[in-house]
Amino acid sequence: MGPSVTVWELNRHSDWSTVRVCVLGLGTAGYACADSLVFLGAQVIALDEGDNHALQEKKNILSTLGAIVEIGQPLYLPSGMDVLVVSPGLPPSHPVITQAIREGVPVWGELELAWRLQAQPTPWMCITGTNGKTTTTLMTESIFKAAGFRAIAAGNIGTSLVELVMEPEPYDAFIVEVGAPQLPFVYTMSPYSAVCLNIAEDHIDHFGSMQAYVSAKAKVYERTQIAAIYNSSDQVTLDMVREADVVEGCRAIGFSLFTPGLSELGVVENLMVDRAFIDNRQTHAQELIETDAIHPAARHNIENALAAAALARSFGIEAGFVQQGLLEFSPAPHRVSLVAEVDGIRFINDSKATNTHAAATALNSYESVLWIAGGDAKGQNFHDLVETHRHRMKHVFLVGRDQELLKQEFDTIAPEVPITQFSDLHPSALQEAVMAAADVAHAGDVVLLSPACASWDMFKNYGHRGDVFADAVHEWVKSHG
Repeated sequence: MGPSVTVWELNRHSDWSTVRVCVLGLGTAGYACADSLVFLGAQVIALDEGDNHALQEKKNILSTLGAIVEIGQPLYLPSGMDVLVVSPGLPPSHPVITQAIREGVPVWGELELAWRLQAQPTPWMCITGTNGKTTTTLMTESIFKAAGFRAIAAGNIGTSLVELVMEPEPYDAFIVEVGAPQLPFVYTMSPYSAVCLNIAEDHIDHFGSMQAYVSAKAKVYERTQIAAIYNSSDQVTLDMVREADVVEGCRAIGFSLFTPGLSELGVVENLMVDRAFIDNRQTHAQELIETDAIHPAARHNIENALAAAALARSFGIEAGFVQQGLLEFSPAPHRVSLVAEVDGIRFINDSKATNTHAAATALNSYESVLWIAGGDAKGQNFHDLVETHRHRMKHVFLVGRDQELLKQEFDTIAPEVPITQFSDLHPSALQEAVMAAADVAHAGDVVLLSPACASWDMFKNYGHRGDVFADAVHEWVKSHG
């Protein structure tokens, strides 16, 4: 017997007792989905290919609550399912997903389930982009909190939205970091306002092509209610907004580092200004904050602050609170952060740079670099990155599974750049790279971890990679004190 209402009508207040749901993946998002669905009374089967202590604990808890949980086995589609809820880690081309679509079983991502499980409508401020998502999300959260709202950063940033929407006390707003892998299976989510910060090559192995990646990102604008915010210097984001099916009355709002046009936020001399959310925008602009007050005051970070300000202003937050929130903002770790400076040598942790666009942003900031790079390439091409920044490279230290892809580009384009490779796929290889780089560095040099690759080949995540880098730096500093 199937659900008493059609699957597409299901929401927080539905009778879930006859609904059969398969949850694929028991990471942060998948576990929250399974747990919440069991709580609502659904018949849940949860599957994960992994088998470790954390998964065993999750299995024990969910099984006690009444779910069927299988770990350590290949994923499959159980018969008779009404809905398949999928982890963002699974590509849209995964055989179980394609089978479900072929058999007419609805496939939902975490965002779709979270939207449906809200007890009451809550504004979602959605933030995507190839780079800058986490910083912009945390900046936006800081501004909302400065204005006195109960708001929380969630989604791709680490806190499951499904978990948050199930909490009894309501929030004034969710500040949602949205990664591209979360977007393919979203159908009813309707953001209050949404922004795509930028687009560059990333996740090609997950989506199969750049076009598919861009199409997934563009879904963040669908059904946006108030403001569809785009990067005036990135034509692709403007095209996304133009083509999006938004709610009638939704405004297109641009941001850039230049003097803003009508309905834009931008920069005039050393001031961030708003010419979008004021009554007299034809002739005036509202000052928000001095660009020098944004930390770090790099170009890309000022863009992040402009996007955060646009989201906040679309919500009606006053300029003074935008300034306060940006001043009180604490940057996320592992993003262009100074670990140590010794005898004029700076050690920079940019482990969060998991793609070429992010690494290019960091490399742009320095003139003499001892670059530590490599990892899981995710199907990226490194030609343009090496070509553009070869003149900054004093020495390159390569780690990780796909390091040969980088070495090939240097051999072809920049054979003059010295390269040292560390082939062991163990965190100790990064430690060795740090020691080697530090030993050849001189005053004015920057030892930069900005891998341009994902971390999963050697580390638990980019945070683990950044911590290993920082620990190695501190060890070197101690031994050379």
